[in-house]
Amino acid sequence: MIYNLPENDSAITCDGKYKMLVLDLDDTLLRDDYSISTRTKDLLISAQEAGVKVVLASGRPTLAMERYATELKLTAYDSYMISFNGGVVTSLKQKEILFESCLTQEEVHSLHDFSIENDVHIITYNENGIISETESEYIDVEVKLTGIAHHKVPSFKAETSSAVKCILLEHPDYLKCIEKKLKAERSDLNVSLSKPFFLEVTPKGIDKAASLDFLAKRLGIKSCEVIAVGNAANDLSMIEYAGLGIWVDNVSDVLRHKADFVVASNNNDGVAEVVEKFILVN
Repeated sequence: MIYNLPENDSAITCDGKYKMLVLDLDDTLLRDDYSISTRTKDLLISAQEAGVKVVLASGRPTLAMERYATELKLTAYDSYMISFNGGVVTSLKQKEILFESCLTQEEVHSLHDFSIENDVHIITYNENGIISETESEYIDVEVKLTGIAHHKVPSFKAETSSAVKCILLEHPDYLKCIEKKLKAERSDLNVSLSKPFFLEVTPKGIDKAASLDFLAKRLGIKSCEVIAVGNAANDLSMIEYAGLGIWVDNVSDVLRHKADFVVASNNNDGVAEVVEKFILVN
């Protein structure tokens, strides 16, 4: 299902209080060692105690986000996760998938054909873990990042049907060219970079903003009552959707001007700064 995002609702009257804080994980909430600082964790728990929904929104598979949700006590505060770059929305307290959108088998297989033609690696996910025909240092990054098993298979197509998303992987310089080519050829898909060597592909109309809009409407929260924090191109849609869009300082120069504020980097408690400046202001 495709959700039509509302026009910027800055004209809608809000009471000045933010009700939802949406956080990208890698290179935003998480430090480079994939940890959350004690300061940031304590402030995020305080924000939840004050009634603010803290929502994790990542390109990661749902399984690879759960330990951070546990660390931040999101289940106890009846919160949510947006995983697979917007492909899945999960209620943590109910242990229920509220929304899911998948690439069709035809789309997955056509992306595999594209990867062969353009000499890039491709991975997707099934019930067994990460699936690919090839090995790569960039695939190794995804394996380390998610903690999910990697299965190198003889035939990608034989092992895959529909999938929530695919990732194309290669050296960043070359992948930028591939990004332009894929976007030009496949306007029927959503294509965005999450890391310089990860080109994420989801169904058309599915990104972090679309799923955030679905969740906010379900909870009766206006976009002007949402803060979104990120660092990469796949975060841009939710940065633009939110009433307050914020980059951490390690954002690229190309994206830096596309948010309302820039705070400290992921390694210097940028998310903690957001909570202190805009949520726990009293």
